[in-house]
Amino acid sequence: MDMNTVIIVTMKNHSIAIINANIVNEGSISQEDVLISNGRIRQISPQLKIDEGTTVIDANGKYLLPGLIDDQVHFREPGLTHKGGISSESAAAVAGGVTSFMDMPNVNPPTLNRSLLMDKYSIAKDKAYANYAFYLGASNNNLDEIKRLQKSDACGVKVFMGASTGNLLVDDDDALESIFAECPILIATHCEDSPTINKNLAQMRKKYPNGDIPVFEHPNIRSVESCYKSSSKAVALAKKHNSKLHVLHLTTEKELDLFIPQSEQEKRITAEVCVHHLYYDDSYYEKMGSRIVCNPAVKTSKDRVALMNALNSNVIDVIATDHAPHTIDEKEKPYPDCPSGLPLIQHSLLILLDFYLEGQLTLETIVDKTSHSLARIYGIKDRGFIREDYWADLVLIDLDKTTTVTKDNLLYECAWSPFEGKTFNSMINKTFINGETVYDNGKLLSQPSGKRIEFL
Repeated sequence: MDMNTVIIVTMKNHSIAIINANIVNEGSISQEDVLISNGRIRQISPQLKIDEGTTVIDANGKYLLPGLIDDQVHFREPGLTHKGGISSESAAAVAGGVTSFMDMPNVNPPTLNRSLLMDKYSIAKDKAYANYAFYLGASNNNLDEIKRLQKSDACGVKVFMGASTGNLLVDDDDALESIFAECPILIATHCEDSPTINKNLAQMRKKYPNGDIPVFEHPNIRSVESCYKSSSKAVALAKKHNSKLHVLHLTTEKELDLFIPQSEQEKRITAEVCVHHLYYDDSYYEKMGSRIVCNPAVKTSKDRVALMNALNSNVIDVIATDHAPHTIDEKEKPYPDCPSGLPLIQHSLLILLDFYLEGQLTLETIVDKTSHSLARIYGIKDRGFIREDYWADLVLIDLDKTTTVTKDNLLYECAWSPFEGKTFNSMINKTFINGETVYDNGKLLSQPSGKRIEFL
């Protein structure tokens, strides 16, 4: 991160009035003013009475959205900070309009007990620009830790169902059964079946005996069947035990049949799609190579279209990033030795706004799937909506300006993006977190001041 961008410290507990904004919230768009003080939204009105000393921001018709809540990020701290850290990646988040994040447990050491979970909260307290929560990781043998969880401890329990390494891989059927039966909070699953993947990889090594497996074979190795076998198992377990299940990063049309086209308020089993699986398909492997290698894999254009349709029909409930930075040297290793994952969080909203401008998504749907639904599914307290007395986590977007991605304006520790050179057709004008203007016209303004997310 270019620390020269951190040039101004905002005044806490100062009143801000955002006037003439087109507010996108709870299924409608209306032009209103918003008064913020002491970190919270105090009034929403077509015509505010503004006291002397209040800072007035004239939105001039720009769109004001609830800040995005990203329920799936890998900020790499502790232990893997050469790839990214809570400070750098949360700075990139606020530059992208993301005001709250939920970080995964596959760090070093992996977050498998409450003590390590509390260590991560201590780290984030002084480093997070955005609001934060953490998952406890599940393993084959930490059921007692899972059973002791309180709602305030973690946003959820992350279960790698047959597709991870080390202690975070849960491949024992008895352990899975117990987790789904006894976990007291939301279960979030990564669904790929390792035996199927290993079988496919062995076949590819025979097909390419020189070891030079082309990167376009990635979705054939981490195949539709590997995804469906695992996700269908997760859904069956959740139905059996009435678990609260959230299936992460769907990538296939076939899996969509497992989920119901209803509002997330009406179901115990919900699903997520990530921005890169809405944006890329397998035609991009030739151009992008290992830079778009991720797990689950980017698949066909038919799958991509089906995912977008499922989003618009409420089969899919959440849009996230699975932000997963690696150094460029790591990513440029030959396939299949290159690590999976790509940095996305700084540009996820810009991707979605391009979908809006192309007519694929409405602004109301974007807000619902990136803010409202997250607040409801996870039971987040006082965030995710533009409501009086809620925390003022907001993003002001400009649909009349563009954003070109360059190395110079990236805030990721890894210092690269798959979108370098691309011009998006909108701009993040300002980001507000807990009532502070933390990002303004390309500049990070505050020191880290994110708060721990509370759950109902």
